[in-house]
Amino acid sequence: MVRPIATSPAMDVAPASLSSHAVRGPSWDGRFTVLILFLPPALLLFTLFVVLPIGEAAWYSGFNWNGFNKPTNWIGFDNYRFVLETRAFWLALRNNGMIIVVSLAVQLPLALTLAVMLADRFRGAVALRMLFFMPYILAEIATGLIFSFVYDGDYGLVASIWRSFGAEPPHLLASTDTAMPAVLVVVVWKYFGFHMMLFIAALQSLDKSLIEAAHIDGATRSQTLRHVIIPLLYPTIRLSVFFAIIGSLQLFDLIMPLTRGGPADSSNTMVSFLYNNGISRMRVGYGSAIGVILFVICVTFAFSYKRWFMRDE
Repeated sequence: MVRPIATSPAMDVAPASLSSHAVRGPSWDGRFTVLILFLPPALLLFTLFVVLPIGEAAWYSGFNWNGFNKPTNWIGFDNYRFVLETRAFWLALRNNGMIIVVSLAVQLPLALTLAVMLADRFRGAVALRMLFFMPYILAEIATGLIFSFVYDGDYGLVASIWRSFGAEPPHLLASTDTAMPAVLVVVVWKYFGFHMMLFIAALQSLDKSLIEAAHIDGATRSQTLRHVIIPLLYPTIRLSVFFAIIGSLQLFDLIMPLTRGGPADSSNTMVSFLYNNGISRMRVGYGSAIGVILFVICVTFAFSYKRWFMRDE
């Protein structure tokens, strides 16, 4: 007869305490060391270059100040009232909305379509990916300068095409009706490659067995795309939508070499409106109010989007 081995309370407690110390002690010590080494410098840089400028902008927005000497003419919230009463501000906000709509309705579907076509390995796939990604690599200022020549009504590519059909070439960037649509074309051309590469990376990381199972069950390519691939891409699509909206709200570099916000403020975005009215005209208090409004819009969207659409990511 085999008798059970008697265990003492000390023997029962010791392994638990040892395992707790082995699991929690060293790992926590390592994490604490990393926090002590890297967190204070990161917080210092974040405070110096993010928190303090935001606080200063909020403070200066209460003054009628031109940027010279110390601000003394306190006007409270009048700068915000002046901004909200300006027609050009609402026009700039509308243009930002147009950029967001075009980005979501044209740019992202185009990027997803090309990603599905180029995600598989075949001869020339890498070259095509790089070809479509190259516009994103190009600097925004350089892109704007290139397209300012393309759109030139006298010597540009568009003018040459128009003349080849015997028509009078348009001056796209000089008309209030066509300046913003011309900018939207450049925005789509510039940034769709970035989203395409995001989708390609996500497609190549998918579980291939799920797609093969759909084909075995008789699903067509379109059915597999709609019911298997796209649902698996939802996290990447949500991230891409976030980048597209935030980037649309902050668009500036393309606007300045193309139109500088003109003609008659028809192609201003909120950031170019801030630059033209706050910096160029030395109305620092007024420009600070615009910056604070833009900051509130971006932060509100970022936190709301994170809470409602990226809660589990």
